[in-house]
Amino acid sequence: MMGVVTYTAYVLGLSWNILLNTWPEYREHCRKPYPEIGFRAMGNLVRKLVSLCIDITQFGIAVVYLLLSSKNIHDMIKTFSDKEFSYCFVVLILAACLLPLTFLKSPQDFWWAVVIAMITTSCAVVLIIVGSSLDYGLCSSYTGMPTYQPKNFFLALGTLLFAYGGHSAFPTIQHDMKNPAEFTKSVVLAFGVMAVMYGPVCIMGYLTYHDSIRDSIIPSIQTVWIQQACNILITIHCILTLTIVFNPLNQEIEDLFGCPHHFCWQRVVIRTGIMIAVVFVAETIPNFGPLLDLFGGSTLTLTSVILPCLFYLYLNARQVKEREEGKKDDAPASIKDVFKYTPRRTLCICIGIIIFGLIGGAAATFSAIVELTTTSFLLPCYVSPFINQTDIQNMTIKHPNDNAASVYCCGAFQNLTHNGLTSQCVPMPDNPFYG
Repeated sequence: MMGVVTYTAYVLGLSWNILLNTWPEYREHCRKPYPEIGFRAMGNLVRKLVSLCIDITQFGIAVVYLLLSSKNIHDMIKTFSDKEFSYCFVVLILAACLLPLTFLKSPQDFWWAVVIAMITTSCAVVLIIVGSSLDYGLCSSYTGMPTYQPKNFFLALGTLLFAYGGHSAFPTIQHDMKNPAEFTKSVVLAFGVMAVMYGPVCIMGYLTYHDSIRDSIIPSIQTVWIQQACNILITIHCILTLTIVFNPLNQEIEDLFGCPHHFCWQRVVIRTGIMIAVVFVAETIPNFGPLLDLFGGSTLTLTSVILPCLFYLYLNARQVKEREEGKKDDAPASIKDVFKYTPRRTLCICIGIIIFGLIGGAAATFSAIVELTTTSFLLPCYVSPFINQTDIQNMTIKHPNDNAASVYCCGAFQNLTHNGLTSQCVPMPDNPFYG
């Protein structure tokens, strides 16, 4: 998977370089580089579809990060307080606190936020590895493997694509570089660093916890200070990311309604409305794991796997055709040109990745929808208060975070702890998590 997303990021960088070399106007300011790549590759309709796909992706990322941040904060509340406090209320409070930050101008100069997010993630990775190592002696010999199901494979594919699928922002980053031609080198380095960071976490999580891991590895760590330090670090990362993720979506909607570029009441209304929409979806589907898989298998598969290869094939074919025929033509290449002018090796690799993306993305999306509506189904937050509490307790749709425990303990019955206190263990789900 790492090889696929690295290659697609590489050809996406080559595609933007083709635009810069062929149409000099793109060397100046360009607000939407990725849709422009789609326009030059396949026409105006594709430009609009790419823009829509990116907006949906940004919206989905905002929902997932809001839910993840709320879950981490709720876990901290449960750890350090005996009082019951609903997870759904944490979502509302966090959104209200974040709203004023979304009124700020474009975060293009907020390089410090990116640096802090990188530092917090790196520290969290180190702590997760340390925490998993401390639990290895207790947990590794008591855990097993769940029964293999194809559905889980495709859900994992959606998770990986969400983790590695930042391609929709890559052309913007490349456009802002002093030397955009060097972006391809940055891609290889960036994904190499990500592999070094994520690889050990995956390996240690598998070797230590096996099937006791659920939607996050952090609650499985039994050393409380390490677990909560990781929660704080990842929450900081998510909140900083949220302030950046909201901005392009806000600007897109503001352009649609002709909102002035300076601070005004229209900006407040529009950005408040977008936040309300994000909160509504989060309160409707308060389960970030399957939701993450859904967006990873759908829009992120398009922007990170399928479209980069497709656009590069068309742009490269057009460039080769123009060079061989000696005449300039701004019209996109045809499918016949793609097969005629593209080197066979490149053609085979790109077609293979596109087919993989279509099949894998469709299967991951379908699996995530099934997961959301069956095994991982939860009542919307605005519905559960109106249902009898006894009925909720007898059903599997109560939010798993709304209990006093904060650790996903290991063992066959997920009740093994270093201190023997099973009261800190989150109860096993009625339906197997990997069922």
